[in-house]
Amino acid sequence: MSSRKPLIVGIGGTTRPGSSSECALQCALRAVEAAGGETRLLGGEFLSHLPIFNPANADQTDEQKLLADTVRQADGVIVASPGYHGSISGVIKNALDTLEVLRTDARPYLTDRAVGCIITADGWQAAGTTLTTLRSIIHALRGWPTPFGAALNSTSPLFDAAGACNEAKDAWQLTTVGEQVLDFAKMKART
Repeated sequence: MSSRKPLIVGIGGTTRPGSSSECALQCALRAVEAAGGETRLLGGEFLSHLPIFNPANADQTDEQKLLADTVRQADGVIVASPGYHGSISGVIKNALDTLEVLRTDARPYLTDRAVGCIITADGWQAAGTTLTTLRSIIHALRGWPTPFGAALNSTSPLFDAAGACNEAKDAWQLTTVGEQVLDFAKMKART
């Protein structure tokens, strides 16, 4: 077994700086770091510069290459999306579609990686349907959705000015997602 810290990559956020989904992702990544993992964040600012994925175009932009290379290195992934009209955002879907470039890798798509799912939505109905959608997409990409997925209702402010959760129940959810992804990555490393 390697003494290297497991790398957990966070993909999430929106085009709006300080979005609730990116703040939630950062909280989960802090939990990973506190438990001994290494993290990388591909947040909303980065994701907003990804071109729309075109499977017919073999040429990849620098951003597409960075996304693919970062996920290739990942031992686990956490994806955080806002719930827009009952589904994930276009920015997140585009990033996940871009993972199609990994199809011919020895470890295609998200194979052998635990993937934590985080949803922030303005109401519980959108949170539930969006979480189900994201988990289905992760399955389609051959990832292992963690047993627990976080669904946060952003009707009230979720985070303080420093980015900490306003509610203990939300902090618990995000910590649980981060720790489960890291735990599964460590278990996989032992096999």
